[in-house]
Amino acid sequence: MTTLDRPVPSPRPPAATERATRKQWLAVAAVALGVFVVMTSEVLPVGLLTPIGSELGVSAGTAGLMVTVPGLVAALSAPLAVVFTRKVDRRLVLIGLAVLVAGANVGAALAPGFALLLAARVLVGLSIGAFWAVAGGIALRLVPERDVPRATAAIYGGIGAATVLGVPAGTLIGDHFGWRAAMWALAGLAVVAMAAIAVLVPKLPSNTTVSFASLPRMVRDNKGVRIGLALTFFIVTGHFIAYTFISPILQANGIAAGQVSGLLLAFGAAALVATVASGSLIGTRLRGTLAALGVAMAFGMALMAFAVGDLFSATAVLVLWGVGYGLVSPALQTWYMNSVRPGEVEIATSLNTVMFNLSIAAGSFAGGYVVDATAPTGVLWIGALLLIPVLVIAIAARKRAVNA
Repeated sequence: MTTLDRPVPSPRPPAATERATRKQWLAVAAVALGVFVVMTSEVLPVGLLTPIGSELGVSAGTAGLMVTVPGLVAALSAPLAVVFTRKVDRRLVLIGLAVLVAGANVGAALAPGFALLLAARVLVGLSIGAFWAVAGGIALRLVPERDVPRATAAIYGGIGAATVLGVPAGTLIGDHFGWRAAMWALAGLAVVAMAAIAVLVPKLPSNTTVSFASLPRMVRDNKGVRIGLALTFFIVTGHFIAYTFISPILQANGIAAGQVSGLLLAFGAAALVATVASGSLIGTRLRGTLAALGVAMAFGMALMAFAVGDLFSATAVLVLWGVGYGLVSPALQTWYMNSVRPGEVEIATSLNTVMFNLSIAAGSFAGGYVVDATAPTGVLWIGALLLIPVLVIAIAARKRAVNA
């Protein structure tokens, strides 16, 4: 077992047999709910591109800016948040960010035009970047060492839950009551998340000494972090260049608009199951997990491009794609946590957040250009090609481990 494949060390020295208590798992669940709200806020427009674009008079490619803009803002806000809140209790930071995301969704619901809607999405980006930078490695401080992989998978299960519940539910609400109602519902859920974090998460005094200088220093001095940033770029850009436009892609393949929410539900269910099941894999088989998710996502995109023509085939392909994507966040976060010392986790997480959201922005922006210039299915081949380096990196890493 190599350094990056072994379980993440805890910043405190609990007994090897210590297990997390019910109270500790409730704290993990509260953070996971916050992740769910933040991620749903980020990707909900994927299911609402058509009605929002129609009402506000913009094309599908332009509507994709609702994903691009928060990604760019989140990339900037992640390191700023870690530096400027380095002395603030992490629980208080998470509570404040839940309030911010609630306000952002209220602003989106009230926006009379696309420009003001994008302004509200800027606030979503601020909350996303800061929330991820703080919450990404928080499992280390909530549970004993042996439960860190499971807690990490549970927290990142909020991403799968956002895909399996948040986006389909928001799309369904949008179909029946209008897209603004979906934004109002999400704002209310953000308030619930705020209350859960306030009640269930213990005080978490900051243990980081991060500064602006420590960010480039870590990239320069830590090879594991540099490899992690490359993995993040290829996986996330490849995914979002295609998934941002999954609704028009499905409709171009003959799927009725009313069936899209159900297919997004199938994708999200597969992603959620994979995320929850990843706890044991990321603790002992991290590189193998990265290779597997790259293959699953690339095949899913390629099959979507030429083998989908009915509801059954679309469901099967989205399940394959979803299984791969469900492994992404816990695997990447574990890679970063295993590459640094416990006191450096928030620095590494903020770097991951920067690259993750820059990649979301790059993927959704490039995908919008391709969709408007050619056809929706063209982005699938580009996404699949971007996943190939992930497999190469994972295999090369395993060979180095064998030869070491």
